[in-house]
Amino acid sequence: MLNIALFGPPGAGKGTQSEFLTSKYNLYYISTGDLLRKEMAEKTRLGLEAQSIIASGGLVPDEIIVQIIEKTITENPGSNGFLFDGFPRTYIQAYILEGLMIKLHTSLNCLISLNVPEEESVKRLMNRGLTSGRSDDNEQVIRNRLKEYNDKTLPVLQFYKDRGIYVEVDGTSGIEEVHEQITQIIRQELSKSLFNIVLFGYPGSGRGSQGKALARHFGLEYVATGPMLDQEIKLNTETGKKINELYENGQLVPDEIVVQLIEKKLADSKDIKGFIFKGFPRTLVQSYILDGLLKKHGSSISQIIEIEVPTLELISRLDARSKTEGCMPYDNSTARIVKRLQEHETKTVPVIDKYKQLHGVTKVDGLGTFEEVFERISQEIETGFKRLR
Repeated sequence: MLNIALFGPPGAGKGTQSEFLTSKYNLYYISTGDLLRKEMAEKTRLGLEAQSIIASGGLVPDEIIVQIIEKTITENPGSNGFLFDGFPRTYIQAYILEGLMIKLHTSLNCLISLNVPEEESVKRLMNRGLTSGRSDDNEQVIRNRLKEYNDKTLPVLQFYKDRGIYVEVDGTSGIEEVHEQITQIIRQELSKSLFNIVLFGYPGSGRGSQGKALARHFGLEYVATGPMLDQEIKLNTETGKKINELYENGQLVPDEIVVQLIEKKLADSKDIKGFIFKGFPRTLVQSYILDGLLKKHGSSISQIIEIEVPTLELISRLDARSKTEGCMPYDNSTARIVKRLQEHETKTVPVIDKYKQLHGVTKVDGLGTFEEVFERISQEIETGFKRLR
């Protein structure tokens, strides 16, 4: 997810640059003024509260503004990120936004400040006043607005300078030159981002074989819990001994062990584009664990893909697999196959539903040859890469 705050004094060209950014990077535009007007027009609970306060001559408090922003973010999971225009306006709001980003398992990538000297801002706005008909485009009002901007904004800019995510752009350049400066900044930010895919599908859908092939094709690190557990057993590590004992007693490997292995995998993987997760998360609890693990490593889920295969075809595939070297423990009887499919239905489908609400889930037809399915998934991943970049 790409989250940017765009700052600049009146006349700096934030409107023009905002249109460019939202269009090029599929960002949702967040202006508190626009959001407040929308809430009031739709007569929502928050809109009515804000309207009542404004009608009595008061200022809408941060408590209402942050709720509206949170609501907007959660209602737009299809966006590649969010562009904050003129928010946060105060030092306190900077802390509020930081807390909100943490709650939503994301963060602000950078604050881009369009640097324009005061006299240039005055000149631009005075010229605009010749044609705009706006009553506030006169020199006295303009200078008051610029003073207010500087007084309130400098502490906010320092807040982000201290966090190392403040970037300044020469706003006196032409529109295209400013576009290019901003594009370079965002390219650098995106190069820091890992592209992480979670691959879902019922047993027999081909997740394993497709996941490995996709990881090789796109230069991603393949993360599958089964092979990781088997590797620990093979190396006869202390963890492997525990896993083997659990297997022998017919017990499931607890999340405590699985999470340690995944966290080690994330920490040990260097100079990669991202990860493709197969077989994890299987449960709602594991989905929260994965979100936390990725957040800890400064990353998040980029794309979720579900391979869809009809139930009868799944049973047929698993039955055929039971007669090969790739046979899994649950493949050796129809009853066990059905039980495993039911387990996916009760434990993993709720995870997919959760991700549908938060991120959106791309469904891919899993019928056809391996190559046909691979091509379908690859096209979706390429689209995801383009959206991120």
